[in-house]
Amino acid sequence: MRNIYEVIRRPIITEKSAALAEVGSKYAFEVDVKANKTEIKDAVQKLFNVRVTGVHTLVMHGKTKRFGRGVAQHSNWKKALVTLAAGEKIDFFKNQ
Repeated sequence: MRNIYEVIRRPIITEKSAALAEVGSKYAFEVDVKANKTEIKDAVQKLFNVRVTGVHTLVMHGKTKRFGRGVAQHSNWKKALVTLAAGEKIDFFKNQ
């Protein structure tokens, strides 16, 4: 198994992901493109000390951008929606 920091790149913190976390205890992460669901589940459980009940993954295709006369393609990346067990919670911003 790979290092957990190689599997999980960063949490995705947007208004939509915050609403999912409030209502259904689902959290979004940017993960490695080669990571599978079991690797993602194990990495989240070890990193945040929570119990994961489900993982949904999707590949976000890179956007095409124009730079003057040229065109560039951003690379594809993978998003994982992780569902936690009832009563579990991840606090990204702890008040200290």
